[in-house]
Amino acid sequence: MDIATILGLILGSFFIIYGILLSGDLGSYYDFPSIVITLGGTLASTILSYPIKSFINLWKVMQKAFIHKEVPANEIIEEIIMLANIARKKGLLALEEYGEKIDDDFLRKGIMLIVDGTDPELVKNILETELNFLEERHGQGQGILETMGSFAPAFGMIGTLVGLINMLQHMDDPKAIGPSMSIALVTTFYGSVLANVVFLPLAKKLKIRSQSEVLIKEMMLEGLLSIQAGENPRIIEEKLKTFIPPEQRIALKKEVEREGI
Repeated sequence: MDIATILGLILGSFFIIYGILLSGDLGSYYDFPSIVITLGGTLASTILSYPIKSFINLWKVMQKAFIHKEVPANEIIEEIIMLANIARKKGLLALEEYGEKIDDDFLRKGIMLIVDGTDPELVKNILETELNFLEERHGQGQGILETMGSFAPAFGMIGTLVGLINMLQHMDDPKAIGPSMSIALVTTFYGSVLANVVFLPLAKKLKIRSQSEVLIKEMMLEGLLSIQAGENPRIIEEKLKTFIPPEQRIALKKEVEREGI
């Protein structure tokens, strides 16, 4: 569970509600027709923009912003160094036994390609293609949320225009102008809140998640190609350290020394 995502949504909602309570009545910000126009219009235009299958899978994509199990880069490097030592002592074919026990599909696939004697250039092409499609799949989910973030304020403005038109039709009643104007502006408020508290922040979180996952996969690819090339495990370790921040490199060094990899 990602505490930052949940905390961000809670704090965003809290500060908005608290600000409203400091200056007015929370009940005056509720208007069901405005919700229908803003949220309903946003959903309708998003469905129009994307294939229905992509929209249906949106919830699965959004879950990654709330529930995400990230394997530390240090652990991946340790695993690759271990595999490099096995390949150096027992040969590449010995990796098959260990490769079947690896949880990560990408790393396991790369090991099996190496064990099968696949040409290094072909191994690189296959895994890079896998990475490209991974980025494309992730990008589609981000794109849907970004699209919703752009549509929400627009439909908020449409709701405001609807409210203003209704208000102008009752200009003969001065007492109704104030409340009508207030309701008209509520839809713009809804659109801005949905875009800037929900849709766009979630899209940004998914983008960061994707970048982190792709970086780990690129590190795996570099390690696999180095193992196939028969490079010294220590050289591989130094090469893979370039993918992680300096503070993590120190922690990795201590862990490697402790494990005696």
